[in-house]
Amino acid sequence: MTSAAPAEPRRRGSGTGVRSASLAWMTIPAVVMFVAFGVVPLLGVLYLSLMSWDGIGSVMPTGVSNWLSVLADPALLSALWKTFLVMALSWLVQTPLSILLGVFIAGHQRYRAVFAVLYFIPLLLSAAAISIAFKALLDPNFGLGAGLGVPLLAQNWLGEPVLAMGVVIFIVSWQFVPFHSLIYQGGVRQIPTTMYEAAQIDGAGRVRQFFAITLPQLKYTIITSSTLMVVGSLTFFDLIFVLTGGGPSDATRVLALDMYLRGFRGNMMGPASVIATILVLVGLALALLLRRLGGTDANASQLEGA
Repeated sequence: MTSAAPAEPRRRGSGTGVRSASLAWMTIPAVVMFVAFGVVPLLGVLYLSLMSWDGIGSVMPTGVSNWLSVLADPALLSALWKTFLVMALSWLVQTPLSILLGVFIAGHQRYRAVFAVLYFIPLLLSAAAISIAFKALLDPNFGLGAGLGVPLLAQNWLGEPVLAMGVVIFIVSWQFVPFHSLIYQGGVRQIPTTMYEAAQIDGAGRVRQFFAITLPQLKYTIITSSTLMVVGSLTFFDLIFVLTGGGPSDATRVLALDMYLRGFRGNMMGPASVIATILVLVGLALALLLRRLGGTDANASQLEGA
């Protein structure tokens, strides 16, 4: 009787160890892919940032001269400011719209499911194709405004700095709001219905329920969506490149586009690699900051107040 009692913990611990070992083996493909397509390219970019290379000829070491020249270039601060401007404006536009649409399509009515499917279509389209389509529609001579005879729509949308930035924000929001709405839809459906039922008993209307229940319970969903939104805005390149080319007067020349223009048009792969490294560092810093805002417990439940 006494000898059989300690045997059970040993068998249980052995089973736990086997499961842990099997889970560790299952992570190997993911780790290999991350190292091959994440760590190795990043190390290559860091290496090129210390070299002089035109993309064709030999690679010559230059030390930190690329970093010094790029950091002293006023164009870097301008591109960094445009990047943060696009990031902030797109977040301010996308987040409220995504939350409202996510709450709306979280219902179980049939027409809401159809609406969700139709509204998700922009995300399936290529950014280059979207840019070409909007560029044609916004043409002041042959676009939608000229065809309909509406002077307000026939403005030089892509020829004025403020209007061009507004068009970029609008198109980015139009394309990615459906994705974030889907995230918020899933978050809303995780909120227990008993919370809303209790609020109805207390006499709270839909607006009060939204601000007192829905928004607080979507805290971690908002953090996740904002992280994807903010870090993703650092990589906006194809849409801006096709739509404005960085113009007018570098009004939409963000860091990702500046990296491309320096590296592939200016044949300066060293400075372009410096900008790529800066993009990685900025994205990492923003992701860590948003994670910090979400709280120190990464495993905390969204329903902690339930």
